[in-house]
Amino acid sequence: MGEWDLLGRLLDKVQSHSTVIGKVWLTVLFVFRILVLHTGAEKVWGDEQSDFVCNTQQPGCENVCYDKAFPISHVRFWALQIIAIATPKLLYLGHVLHVIHTEKKVKERMKKHADLDDQATLFLRRAYKVPKYTKSTGKISIRGSVLRSYVLHLLAKIILEVLFIGGQYFLYGFTLQPRYVCTSSPCPHKVDCFLSRPTEKSVIIWFMLVAAIVSLILSLVELLYLCSKAVKECMTRRQDYTVTPVTPPLLGRKAFKNRDEMIQNSVNLELELQGRKLGSNGVTVGVKEAAKNIPPENNNIGEVHI
Repeated sequence: MGEWDLLGRLLDKVQSHSTVIGKVWLTVLFVFRILVLHTGAEKVWGDEQSDFVCNTQQPGCENVCYDKAFPISHVRFWALQIIAIATPKLLYLGHVLHVIHTEKKVKERMKKHADLDDQATLFLRRAYKVPKYTKSTGKISIRGSVLRSYVLHLLAKIILEVLFIGGQYFLYGFTLQPRYVCTSSPCPHKVDCFLSRPTEKSVIIWFMLVAAIVSLILSLVELLYLCSKAVKECMTRRQDYTVTPVTPPLLGRKAFKNRDEMIQNSVNLELELQGRKLGSNGVTVGVKEAAKNIPPENNNIGEVHI
């Protein structure tokens, strides 16, 4: 169980940076797959090869028939499946840790320059990207590049789940029969081979199959949830778009029908930002400097009033 403990500790770190549905998926993975695989399946399949008996004494026939009946052990197949679907989650964890580390450095740089004047602080905020993913609680906000990474890891999990479920069906189906008929060489004729505890093993197979389907459904629901959430946020941002005081209130962005009006609006926005930082005196100086820098052919823009 020690190897599963390491995987469990790594996935436990991802749990704090996942959605509610993602946390439910991790619970299903730990309780209904890893725990059942360790406590039940490994013991049930302990006599898988030793009690595989064929009605022949031909040397090598029994080994060949066992290899045909079970190309890969069910327990090893499920272990490989769990590791494969957990890998995208671990890659997402790596990306989250990288984002947290990067934004932690940015916060430290901003704290070092917190005692500078307003102009230097404004310059630093433009030079460095203000942290936008990490919250005050230390958790990550799932949006932007983190949201894209989360969606990609969900798609990878869905594809891997489908591949492993299909692979299990094509390898040995979803039910074990008590008798397996083998005709492979070096068996001289049709040989009947008998499995140990086929009914109990079939129950475990169906249980693991249902757990895989539940995990697949949870991943699909989580993907749809994130997509709908992103669409709602996009629509909210469009509805909450507010026009600045220096912009014509009724026309908004559509009012900029020529280059002169666009230049004037940019000048007004810059002056408004400077006015908030430097006060009314600084704005007056900024207006004069901006008016000097406007080309003569664009002097018909009009007066700027703040």
